[in-house]
Amino acid sequence: MKIYLERRGTRSRLMAYLSPLIAVTLTVIAGGVIFAASGLDPLEALYFYFVDPLTSLWSLEELVVKMTPLVLIGVGLAVCFQANLWNIGAEGQLTVGALVGSSIPVLFPQWQSPLVLVLMMFLGALSGALFAAIPALLKNRFEVNEILRSLMLV
Repeated sequence: MKIYLERRGTRSRLMAYLSPLIAVTLTVIAGGVIFAASGLDPLEALYFYFVDPLTSLWSLEELVVKMTPLVLIGVGLAVCFQANLWNIGAEGQLTVGALVGSSIPVLFPQWQSPLVLVLMMFLGALSGALFAAIPALLKNRFEVNEILRSLMLV
């Protein structure tokens, strides 16, 4: 007996709306099981992770601070994916850019000028771009898979 996989003629509109809900439901259930297996109250733990950060102004500010770099990475990756390029190493590029950009005030603490921020942003963007150039050069020169190389650089 052979099993054949065939593409559907049309997509199910119902499943287009239900599949994200099913995914979130299964994720919450899996998280609850993991918390319960760890000896924690699943409802309290899920409340702590999903609801508590939205209850005060300070936690909303912290959420935005932590969310901003991830949104920037997502926007950059969307541009890459639209160009049919794969870049799995965006987190590594962010980390390298943050390390190099933040080195200016660490190495020169006496330099107090608005240009410090401009130079930090420039060095961060430049170093992240140079770090992203490594898989691009390997692909162009040696035909190395950019997915694997950029993933290894994370």
